[in-house]
This record gives sequence, C-alpha cells and structure tokens, in this order.
Amino acid sequence: MKIHFIGIGGIGISGLAQYMHFNGHKVSGSDMKDTIITQKLRDLGIDVNTPHSEDAISNHNLIVHSAVVKETNPEIKSAKAKEIKILARREALVDMLEDKKVYSIAGAHGKSTTTAILSAIMKGSAIIGAESKEFGSNVRYDDTTDTIIFEADESDASFLNSNPYCAIVINAEPEHMEYYDYDEQRFYDAYKTFIESAQVRILNAQDPYLETLIGTVDAQWLYPTKDISDIKYILIENEPYTEFRFKDFGIFRVWGFGEHIALDTALAILSAKDSMDIEDIRKNLLNFKGIKKRFDIVGAEDNLVIIDDYGHHPTEIKATFQSVKEYASLKNLNKIVTIWQPHKYSRTIDNLEAFVNCFKGTDELIILPVWEAGEKPRDINFENEFKQYNITMADSIKRVDNRVDIIKNNQVLTSFEKDLIISFGAGDITYQIRGEN
Repeated sequence: MKIHFIGIGGIGISGLAQYMHFNGHKVSGSDMKDTIITQKLRDLGIDVNTPHSEDAISNHNLIVHSAVVKETNPEIKSAKAKEIKILARREALVDMLEDKKVYSIAGAHGKSTTTAILSAIMKGSAIIGAESKEFGSNVRYDDTTDTIIFEADESDASFLNSNPYCAIVINAEPEHMEYYDYDEQRFYDAYKTFIESAQVRILNAQDPYLETLIGTVDAQWLYPTKDISDIKYILIENEPYTEFRFKDFGIFRVWGFGEHIALDTALAILSAKDSMDIEDIRKNLLNFKGIKKRFDIVGAEDNLVIIDDYGHHPTEIKATFQSVKEYASLKNLNKIVTIWQPHKYSRTIDNLEAFVNCFKGTDELIILPVWEAGEKPRDINFENEFKQYNITMADSIKRVDNRVDIIKNNQVLTSFEKDLIISFGAGDITYQIRGEN
C-alpha cells in the first residue's frame, strides 16, 4: 500500500509509520515543522514534507493522521476530495495489528520503560513511545516472528484497538481525563475492556483500581511489596543499576534506579516467562540500557551530573525523584537543582496538589512556562502554589558545555556548573537541557 501519515513527527505515529515502512509499504508523511524525528525518518528513506500541504496527497491508498490533526488540515481536505480512505491513528491500529501476537503495555506512567525492558528480553518487533538506547530507535522490526511488543496509549482509548494477546497494565491512574469527559467510570471501563480483550493478563495487584478486579479477572498478579525484595542500587561505570530478588526466581539486575524500575521489570519478566527460560530472561535483561529522556544522563563530570527526564505526571516525577536522591547520594553530590516545564494546563491543574508535593527534597526548583500542547492558556499562580520551595520562575534554559544557564527576559539569572541538575517535562525542555535548542 501507499500510506501517508499526517503528523508523522509525533513519537507514536512515527512508530507506526516506521513499522509499515519496514513491512514493505510505501510510506510518506508530513508535519508542521522539521524535527529530529522527521530527519531520522528521512534517513530511513521515508519522504517527509513540512509544513502540511495539499500537494503532498496524490494517489495514496490510505491516509493516517494523529489525534491532534483537524478536519481543516489541507491534506485531510485534499484526501477527501480525492476520496482516499482516511483513518485516525487509533482506527488504523485495528488493521495494522490484527494478525499479530501483540504484547500490549498500558498505564498512566512506566509504559515506555516496561515496553523497552520487555523488548530487551524477548524477540519480536517493538513499537515504543520513546527511543530505546539498546537499538537507538523507538522501533525494532523483526520479520522472523509475528510477535510485537507495543506501547499502548490510553490517552484516546486507542489501546482498545491494539489487539492484545497479552495485556500488561502497570497502573490505571486517571490521566488524559479530558478525553473521557472527566468521567472516571468511563475511564476505568476502558481499562477493563482492554484487559478482558486479551488472552493473557499481567497486572499490578497493588494498583488501587486493578486490585478491585482480583477475583473477577483471570490474570497473573504482581504484588510488588511481597514479590519484590532485597532492592539494592549500584553504580557501574557511573551508570545506575537496580538489583532485586523476584519471587523465587533469584536476583535480577536492570539499568536504572528505583522501586518503580523493579516493578516495571517484574511485570516484563512475568510476561516473558511462559515462553522463555528464566535464565535467558535474566541474561537478556542486561541488554536494556534505558530509554532516551528517562533518567537520561546527558552530561557528567566528577562534581556534576545533568539528567533529562520525560516525566510529566506527578506520580512518575515523584518516583524518579527518589532515584535522583539515591543517585546524588552515591555520587556524593551535595545539591539537587530541578528544572520543570509543566506539560499541558489541564494536566497541571487537575494534579496541582500532587505536583506541589512531588519535588520534595530538591534544593532549588526552576519552573518554566507551561508547554501548551495545543491547549488554551489558563491562570496558574505557580509562585504562590510552590512557595514552599526555593523557586525561580524562568523563560527558558540554555546548555553551554556542562553549564546550564537560567534565562528570564533574555537575561541570565543564574548558572549551574556543579552538583545534580535534572529537568522534567514532555515539551521542548529535552532539547534545551541537551543544548539542542
């Protein structure tokens, strides 16, 4: 088929585009502007045009668009005029995954990490919502098996279309509630439908919602506080590793710090153990080297570490921050500087109290403007809400070698050249902290 992806620069839709490209289809795409992702797609031989243009649509068999693309998009209009089939990404999943053995990973946070860990353990194609450092991409294509390890998305309920053979749910914390009209029952019903549609279910028994399904859903249940023990954090060549004992399977070692890393790994082990020997799982787990933008060490010297983290939900930020404190202690770094770019007004306001509490332990908190992600601005008094911290409101940051400058009104307010500096956010802060802006 000749398939055109509108919004191809998004991490989720770029994964599908690459998968279909590797699968032998003629793939093209478009987006508003060029990014690192669009350039990587071009390097694969995928034709990408920016910005959107009606001229990009010709004799295509199918148009696939991201959730944010509107009916007014010139390429949508052109495709309609040419009577070409148009599907949203969530709709396209049905056909693209229907004949595959899909290990579908869902949850408000931890999805990308768990998907990448499972892809390190098991053979098969993988489509992840972040770049795995193991294979330098968010997609791995394996034509020797019909297995796909897939990061499922609850933000638009598209996980319901992922054809799960195995449904792996890390947590079911309410998120993206604007899609569900702020109806928690509708949100949880979607999770239950997703879980019940799979032949195999691997579930976190200590998630507040998932535990209500015990006794009604046939699943392999993980009890983290009982099944995971002897957690230990170690540094190997300055890289963070967590060691833990899992049930009676022995000791496992995985890249990253934190109880949440052990939990993600345990779910991946349970998912793989019915088809793999436990010793192969233990060995293959060492292939996991983390994922880009998740506790991603992007600068390091003897008295300095700079970390980029995609965390944009308070629960995941809180969990990662525990890892930050462990890492700073092991590295003998005296101070933690946190730079936060809030992601979406709706998420920030809906979870404001949790955000206020998730940065406890930081010595300084730098707050950047909200990354709007297409939303209309809303008033949030950050200075008042976060007054318990040593807070600085800034416009941006600038990375110069191993120095991070804090910018306000085009002036450098202060600079950091030592201790531990970590940025949180799903917007362009990742490029700022890496010096790519």
